[in-house]
Amino acid sequence: MENRINIQQLAPKAYEQLINLGSLIQNSQLSSKHYELIKIRASQINHCAFCINMHTTDALKNGETNQRIFLLNVWRETELFDNEEKVILAMTEEVSLIHENGLSDSTYQEAKKLFDDSYIAQIIMAIVSINAWNRVAVSTNKKIESFVPMEK
Repeated sequence: MENRINIQQLAPKAYEQLINLGSLIQNSQLSSKHYELIKIRASQINHCAFCINMHTTDALKNGETNQRIFLLNVWRETELFDNEEKVILAMTEEVSLIHENGLSDSTYQEAKKLFDDSYIAQIIMAIVSINAWNRVAVSTNKKIESFVPMEK
């Protein structure tokens, strides 16, 4: 599988806006742990190897454990994730798979019990953002080999 077009070069203003959205989310109230879980889980759902590689690398650098990353796709069958994380993961799945049923009332109500409206909005925007990035990477055959980890 070879790389296709380079959207960063061919549509730089649109690409920059995706970067800006990520920066807004990065600088929001959303915890980095929550944001990394969203990015990894959505990337798993969307089969984006490039993004899974990037975000698991980032999560490990930020203190996430191997075990939680290994078991993320079966989070319902483990006690490794707290209630907040479970709701965020359910939201990530439902919004990423919006064509199935969308964000369910039950998941939304669980989120309302744990988070204020602003935090819920940030969760949703984080899910939207990573889904956009997944679609860019998958549709252009972005290769894992082109990922260079950022130094922190």
